[in-house]
Amino acid sequence: MTKQNQNAAFRMDRRQSPPVGGGLHPAWIAFIRHCRDLNFGEISQLKIQDGVPVMAEETTKKVKFI
Repeated sequence: MTKQNQNAAFRMDRRQSPPVGGGLHPAWIAFIRHCRDLNFGEISQLKIQDGVPVMAEETTKKVKFI
């Protein structure tokens, strides 16, 4: 197998979740909505699998008293 065929086989073998309607994957849309709803805060331990967000283990919300 040539190097070019190996690269093509590798690209075909990688699992990518297909986007819905040619746009963002629904997991990305859910993550963006979560960030928007959080407004201010911190997201730690973000897990990404196959190019899409899967889970944020801890979400902490900060409250500012100005």
